[in-house]
Amino acid sequence: MALLECKNVTKCFEGFFALQDVSFQLEPGRIVGLLGKNGAGKTTLIKLINDLLTPSAGELLFEGKPIGVNSKAHISYLPERTYLDRSMTVEKTLRLFRDFYSDFNEEKARALLADLDLSAGANLSKMSKGMLEKLQLTLVLSRDAKLYILDEPLGGVDPATRDHILDTILNNFCEGASVLLSTHLIADIERVLDDVLFIDKGKVVLSEAADALRDREGCSVDQVFRRMFRC
Repeated sequence: MALLECKNVTKCFEGFFALQDVSFQLEPGRIVGLLGKNGAGKTTLIKLINDLLTPSAGELLFEGKPIGVNSKAHISYLPERTYLDRSMTVEKTLRLFRDFYSDFNEEKARALLADLDLSAGANLSKMSKGMLEKLQLTLVLSRDAKLYILDEPLGGVDPATRDHILDTILNNFCEGASVLLSTHLIADIERVLDDVLFIDKGKVVLSEAADALRDREGCSVDQVFRRMFRC
């Protein structure tokens, strides 16, 4: 059974189609790149999967059941913009997640904080954008989830830190779980991808295993993307 199934999903906002007849499956144990230009519909799709929006048509299934309370208990979501309370400390934020999520692994979170050079005593109000993104990533990866959805997890960190962040993602999501990773930094992340999902103008235009795509086109995923979406 597919972990996530998107069946002919359409999302319309006051006459504008953000997504049109989108269908794909996401299998367990895969890292999938959700790739597209700005405004292609990636964030809309992510919000639908997280039950933050309702489809205008079509159906989203998680382990064969409609997206809802059950799926929220198994999906760990890193949004593009921070939602953390800047008046809190890292320590208080850890406690909040521990109390809110039954699957939150506090021991793992503290190990990740140390690995990413973040102090539990730090005030969020004094943390840079990159530091906040690392903290959010720590919180998301510390849940024992079945699906991790990461929306632009590398946008606020410097190039030297990106490889370390990617290795952190690769080594810390639960065995057998899947990762849906949306980013514009394709060259930086493609080494970790099992599959790619290209979306353009609200439609899926390519869904394929990353290695098969590279073999077929004789170039990197990043080069295929640039060629397909050349302005």
